Amino acid sequence: MSVPSEPEHQPTPLTSTVLMDVLIRAGLVVALALLCYRVFAPFLTLIAWSVILAVTLYPMHQSLAGKLGGKQGLAATVVVLAGIVLILVPTTLLMGSFGDTVRQLVHDVQNNTLKVPPPRDGVASWPVVGERLHALWSQAYTDLPDLVQSMQPKLGELARKALGVVAGIGTALLMFLAAIIVAGIVMAYGRAGTGAMHAIFVRIIGPARGEEFAALSTATIRAVAQGVIGVAFIQAILVGLCLLVAGVPWAGVLAGIVLVLGIAQVPALIVTLPAIAWLWTGSDHGTVAATAYSVLLFVAGMADNVLKPLMLGRGVDAPMPVILIGALGGLATAGILGMFVGATLLALGYQIFMGWVDAGAARVPAAHPQDAPPGGR
Repeated sequence: MSVPSEPEHQPTPLTSTVLMDVLIRAGLVVALALLCYRVFAPFLTLIAWSVILAVTLYPMHQSLAGKLGGKQGLAATVVVLAGIVLILVPTTLLMGSFGDTVRQLVHDVQNNTLKVPPPRDGVASWPVVGERLHALWSQAYTDLPDLVQSMQPKLGELARKALGVVAGIGTALLMFLAAIIVAGIVMAYGRAGTGAMHAIFVRIIGPARGEEFAALSTATIRAVAQGVIGVAFIQAILVGLCLLVAGVPWAGVLAGIVLVLGIAQVPALIVTLPAIAWLWTGSDHGTVAATAYSVLLFVAGMADNVLKPLMLGRGVDAPMPVILIGALGGLATAGILGMFVGATLLALGYQIFMGWVDAGAARVPAAHPQDAPPGGR
């Protein structure tokens, strides 16, 4: 009598139903996420900048709220108004100068009136490079109108693109104004937002390191905002105002160049030293005024050497080179907004990697002296 073989295990109808329910729910969740992203996408950049500003300015907001009797809304309003006055007003002045320069350049190109002023006779007496520089300058003064006329179509196209850049800067200023207003609203409800963010990190990473990673992300955003963007912006404002006061041509353009150089971690002296040279060769300032403006421009060009060590990497549990490399890599990949994302991701990755290394080192048993072979071999 043969023993009947047991039938192969088949999934029960209940198992298939549960699996189908899981797939349907997952599909609905994905569809809902995509629809939410589509609705939220037009405001994504604005909200990202608002969150960055809110995280950066929140310690100042909390300090001010403590002095105002804990009034979070009033403190947020004061911070927003101070940001508009201290940031947008000087930026508007410099961008106005930049726009006037570009419009004048377009006018000169279209009317074939673009020219270089003649060099002073004193330039030829400069040591080493004086005669050659005077010759090149004289050639540019005499030959530039013909060169401009021959290249007028291409220069006109470049000038129109420059006007488009000016319009883009104006749009960016409006977005920054909206972002700082939204950041004020976020700061007014900052305690609830902080609790929600910590809960998200704990849910994703776990209670062991969720709080630590939330604090690291916040500190990294502040370090990049203050130590990279903040230092570059402060230096560009200082240099730009000094150039405006000294009457240096194209002050707004030069301030924009200083901002780009500061973000790319290139010294601003590349801009300030030629401006100082112009004060002594091409301006009508006397010796005292030229000396005073030269000192101001030199100090403003060296300001990042003092501000950067104080502001970059402060309060971050990661080496400053890691933050800087992440910021520059993010800048090259996704622009200014990518600086914050790149620095934060690299800092988190560094902490995860070092935590893994430390955990492995802790599992390695320490060698005891008695385990050593005789004679040290």
